Amino acid sequence: MIRQPYVAGYFYPADPEKLKSMIRDKVDLKAQKNKAKCVISPHAGYIYSGRVAGLVYSTTVLPENYVLLGPSHVYMNSRIAMMKRGNWQTPLGIASINQDLADLISENVASITEEDDVHQKEHSLEVQLPFLQFFKKEISIVPICISYHADYKDLVELGKAVAKGIKKAGEETLIIASTDMSHQETQETAKEKDQKAIKHILNLNAQKLVETVKNENISMCGFQPTAASIIAAKELGASKATLVTYQTSGDITGDFDQVVGYAGIRIN
Repeated sequence: MIRQPYVAGYFYPADPEKLKSMIRDKVDLKAQKNKAKCVISPHAGYIYSGRVAGLVYSTTVLPENYVLLGPSHVYMNSRIAMMKRGNWQTPLGIASINQDLADLISENVASITEEDDVHQKEHSLEVQLPFLQFFKKEISIVPICISYHADYKDLVELGKAVAKGIKKAGEETLIIASTDMSHQETQETAKEKDQKAIKHILNLNAQKLVETVKNENISMCGFQPTAASIIAAKELGASKATLVTYQTSGDITGDFDQVVGYAGIRIN
């Protein structure tokens, strides 16, 4: 099975040369690279959040293997949906699914299902791939979508399973949590709310992140994938998180009345 790009020509250019040119404009080719267990990257259109994603990937040592965790913006039958077989096509090439790693992860998660349909029209993971392919010609991925209905117990189980699978596989693997921050808030409110969530990410406190997002009504769409990724990274020995950069859509458009926040974070 080849999963075709769903938002090419919409979130990012469908033409390979135009896409590479746009990414080249968003990254820093001279940046110092740091090793990481996990990165957190936004998933909006590249004109809005591409600079944040570009700086995250520019400053991180990128391996060949990735576990991608993102929220589902489409209906899911299950709480956690993994695509375990096939390939993902982008304008920059093919990303193959790492079947062995997918099996190692899924065998330790009771709530996980193979629900390929969820991934066909979900953009949160797709938009990460061209950035990775810009830097690495060949990559393999394990794509995982998480439903808004997943509870904290599910996230703990998933996070620990991701870490256990990566350890068993024995290959250098980067976890990517795909999330935007506050949606449709004023610039001031978005920054205020987002800083509350970012604080807990930087403290590697997944439970506090989940509680704060819910209690403070922060419209961070990928807080659950982020929490699961924090848990996985800590299981792999991570002890520090760094805010690479933060901005809002208002910083690009000049419209500060209804913005979306974007945070780029590296965990190592």
